[in-house]
Amino acid sequence: MKKMGKKKKKRKQKQDNTNSIFAILAAALSNSNNNYSEFIIKKCLNRLRLSLLSQSQPTLPIPILSLLPVLLNSKCSGGIAGLSAEIVGAASLLSLETNEKIAADAEIVRGLVSLLRNSEKRVLVAAANAVLDLSTTSVGRQKLLESSALEALLLIFRQVHRSSTLVSLCAGENGNEASLCIACKEDEFLVLLLDAAIVLINSCDIEQLLRIPRKLYESLLVFLKELWIKVQDQLLSGNIMRSNREKHFCSSKITVNSLAESIFRLSLNADQFTIISKERVERSIFSSNEGSFENFIVNYWEASPFLVRSTDSLIEGNDIFTSFVQDELDILSFLNDVRHKLGCPLVHEQDIRVLKTDKISKKEVHFFPRISDSFDVKDPYLIYADDISKCEEAYKEGYTIALRGMEFRFECLANIADGLASLFGQPSVGANMYLTPPNSQGLACHYDDHCVFVCQLFGTKHWKIFAQPSVQLPRLYHPCDIVNGVEAESSTAECRQFLLREGDILYIPRGFPHKACTEDDGLTGSAEFSLHLTLGVEVERPFEWEGFAHVALCCWNQAQKIHHHASVESFSGILNLMSVNLLHLLIGLLGHSDPTFRKACLVGAVSRPSDTEDWFYLNQKTIFDELIGKISADSRFLELLSSMEMAIRENTDPFQQMRWLQLLDWNRETLEGHDRNLPFTGAEIMFPLYAEHKDMAETAFMQVKSKFCSEVSFEDVIERYKMLLGKYKETRKQYINGMLSLHCN
Repeated sequence: MKKMGKKKKKRKQKQDNTNSIFAILAAALSNSNNNYSEFIIKKCLNRLRLSLLSQSQPTLPIPILSLLPVLLNSKCSGGIAGLSAEIVGAASLLSLETNEKIAADAEIVRGLVSLLRNSEKRVLVAAANAVLDLSTTSVGRQKLLESSALEALLLIFRQVHRSSTLVSLCAGENGNEASLCIACKEDEFLVLLLDAAIVLINSCDIEQLLRIPRKLYESLLVFLKELWIKVQDQLLSGNIMRSNREKHFCSSKITVNSLAESIFRLSLNADQFTIISKERVERSIFSSNEGSFENFIVNYWEASPFLVRSTDSLIEGNDIFTSFVQDELDILSFLNDVRHKLGCPLVHEQDIRVLKTDKISKKEVHFFPRISDSFDVKDPYLIYADDISKCEEAYKEGYTIALRGMEFRFECLANIADGLASLFGQPSVGANMYLTPPNSQGLACHYDDHCVFVCQLFGTKHWKIFAQPSVQLPRLYHPCDIVNGVEAESSTAECRQFLLREGDILYIPRGFPHKACTEDDGLTGSAEFSLHLTLGVEVERPFEWEGFAHVALCCWNQAQKIHHHASVESFSGILNLMSVNLLHLLIGLLGHSDPTFRKACLVGAVSRPSDTEDWFYLNQKTIFDELIGKISADSRFLELLSSMEMAIRENTDPFQQMRWLQLLDWNRETLEGHDRNLPFTGAEIMFPLYAEHKDMAETAFMQVKSKFCSEVSFEDVIERYKMLLGKYKETRKQYINGMLSLHCN
């Protein structure tokens, strides 16, 4: 009982002290134009600050909280404003509740941000520290962003003198790469600014990032990239200190990951690469009459391998590749050069593979440990400086060096990939590079889930391409179940052979098993090394013909609603909406079974939809008309109804693969909170009534299908489809911009 009495007594004393401080502060603030009042205010604030720092004060009382806006905006000497900022910072660290209470007070946050424009360094340091403390919660970060704290920090950064910064990496508490802290041998205030700015940058959403004026963040981005180069060098060399105190560096809260993320985010809207027109790409690859683009699309695209012979090497005759290969003539120094452009450290299998195919077992042998061989997939094998020299040794032992995601690491390759993607109306093209020594085979026989253009840069390589074992094309990231490479090699199926020399380009459709090796070309009497680039045209599901058919149905259905104003609450409205949902499901089933629906839709590459005499336009329209005919002829109502019923019973979503349709941005009309423009909208609500009247539902479905197939217009779909493609391409561009900033230094 005595102990409880003492605790109550202490709480009462603290309450009395708080009330006394509040009363004294309020009185002094009412007459703050004399030195004595200023002295009293500072004394009270110092006392309050010390109690918060010692945590003897468990929270910041509301009366004191109410005075902070006035104190932060004090026109007296900077001491009062600075002390007030320190109190905000200390209180922000007391508890989540106190932090969010402070953040919720817009006047306090605005007052704190205004101090970031103060001319006194002491006040600036206090304000920046308080911003960093308030940023420890998501609410605090968002309120600071809303009050333009990031812009204020960036403005200060532009005005701060920066000398040549030395960087040292310090292992964090966990001791892993993700927790490495960066210590700078620089002014402590600069490090503080970096800490606060990076925290807020990494808390921005896309819209907030795009609203930051470029003039404000350009100097910071340049500085961060310079910092990143130094960090990369130390990561690659493994030069990591156990403690930043060893060399008297300023302590920083910046981790390697947070630094990389901030550079990536600030680069999203940068102009990192020059766009190469699709016409230029077309001329560079399909220049001869025999190899014309029209001939290629009509007879070879996604149907058969195709070889473009070059009379000149790519260095001399093909302008889109010249900027890339002109600096890579010394093959022996290739590995040393590329390590600086790939980013550090490299992740084995993600960024680089070092492998060869055993001639007897025909299986791949990997030089470094594979991720799949590790018990912990989250702990991949990282490539450091010592491993680079091992790569050179591996090359001499017959291993191929395969470098992946090259479009993220070389600006000129990003240009080429973007141009090729535009030529085929797709969002993205990936680029990989393969350096193979003489008398060797890198990858085992395999097929790809994307179409590949093999560009022979140096040396020669012998290719074998086997017949497509399935008429159904493999989907990106979801290959269909076709025979593996070993079975393809041992089968009696047709095999075509190609010898690629410098300047040649070989097209391999997705789903065609193939292998390549460096062996005697039959002319020189000796085998050569090979350096080739593969450009993979990645066809995502929305940009297959199935995806175009879904967009067409959405466009037609939207037009119906505009013209007929049918109410979804009525029985006829439910019949129509459920019938549209089932029609989407039918298109999905056709995508699984009919090869044409899975082919790449190239409508995004059609330049002039009004030019009905253009061969490309006519080619794409012919395919569309063929697909509409197949939809019209298909009648699987009972199967569709059964699959819908099973999905609802098992609580699964048969329309999961087409949720991307929400990106079409229609004017929203909802049914009990559901968007009726999306497939499967409110099906669980409407389905019982729909299934109960099966005969009427089937009649409605057949009518909707017939009406759609007879009324849908190819021309009306193109604009909306291109809008969807544009969104995918914009996201891809932002990603490449961020990656290029991290890798092209």
